[in-house]
Amino acid sequence: MNWIRTRLALLALAALAFAGAAFAQGRELPDFVKLVEDQGSAVVNISTTQAVRRISAMPQIPGVEDEEVQEFFRRFIPRQQPGPQQGPRPESRSLGSGFIISADGYILTNAHVIDSADEITVKLTDKREYKAKVIGADKRTDVALIKIEPNAPLSSVKFGDPGRLRVGEWVVAIGSPFGFDNTVTAGIVSAKGRALPQENFVPFIQTDVAINPGNSGGPLFNMRGEVVGVNSQIYSRTGGYMGLAFAIPIDVALDIQKQLRDKGRVSRGRIGVVIQEVSKDLATSFGLDRPRGALVNSVEKGSPADKAGIEATDIITKFDGKLVDSSSDLPRIVGATRPGAKAELEV
Repeated sequence: MNWIRTRLALLALAALAFAGAAFAQGRELPDFVKLVEDQGSAVVNISTTQAVRRISAMPQIPGVEDEEVQEFFRRFIPRQQPGPQQGPRPESRSLGSGFIISADGYILTNAHVIDSADEITVKLTDKREYKAKVIGADKRTDVALIKIEPNAPLSSVKFGDPGRLRVGEWVVAIGSPFGFDNTVTAGIVSAKGRALPQENFVPFIQTDVAINPGNSGGPLFNMRGEVVGVNSQIYSRTGGYMGLAFAIPIDVALDIQKQLRDKGRVSRGRIGVVIQEVSKDLATSFGLDRPRGALVNSVEKGSPADKAGIEATDIITKFDGKLVDSSSDLPRIVGATRPGAKAELEV
C-alpha cells in the first residue's frame, strides 16, 4: 500500500505544479480591459458620402488627344439622352476609423478614408454624430486631419514613442472593421521600419493585429494605453486580413497633422537625386563593410545635390546626422527636412 500512497503523492504534486504553472502563465497574459475602457471613447467611426458623377457618353480613344478627332465624335456620334426614369444621383458610402487627438474635436485618420468625400460623418461611442470638415490630407503618407464642432470637450488619446516599441511587444487596435464599431483586436509588433513599394516616406510598424476594411485610420495602442501608430494598410491576396498589417508611426502622423493644421499642406525637402539599393556585390566593389547607404544613379542639374558636389556612383551613408542604412531611408529623412534648411551628407 505504501507504493500506492507514494504514487498518489507524486500525482498530487504534479497536479499542483501544473496548476501553479498555468496560474503563473495566466498572470503573464496581457489584460486589455482597462486600456479599452480608458481609451475606447476616443476612437470614432467615420462614414463618407460621395455623389456618383455622371460619366460622359462621348467615347474616349486611348492615346488620342487631337481636338479635331474629339470634335468629330461630339458632332456625329449621338449621346445618350437622360431618360424620364432617372432620379437623384446615387451615392456611395465608405467606412473607416479615426481617433480624437484634442478635446476641441481634431481627429486623425487616413487620407484614403476621406478621399473624394462630399460629406463626412463622425460617430462617437455614445452614438452622437457630427459632420466633419477636412483640414488637410497628405496622400504620400496617407494621413488626414478632420475637425468636428462638439458641444462639450471630448476625450482624446495619449501619444507614445514609436521608437521605444520592441519587436514582440503586445499592441492593440480599436476600429470599425466592416462597420462594427469599437472592435478590439490585439497582436504583437512583427517588425519595425518596414519599407513598402511606392511608400518612401513612412517607416511602417508591421504587426499581426487583425486589421480589416473599416479599421483604416484607427489607432494602434501600446500596453500603456498610448497611441503609437495609425493603422493604414494590410498585405492581402484576398482583400481581407492575412496576418500582416502596417501602421504609420504616430510621430510621423503628428508631424504631418501639424503642417496640415498650420498651412493646410505638407512641405518636403528634396535634393534631386535618383537612387538605388546597394546590393552585396555593389558593396564589395565599392569597398563597403556591408550593404548600406543609397547609391546615386543620377543627379538633377542645378539641384541641391548638384550644387553640393554629389555625383553619380556616390553612395550616401548619412544625411543630416542620420544613418542611411537602406536606400529607402534617404527619401524619408530628406522629406522630413525643412525646405531651405542646410544639412550635411556623408558619402
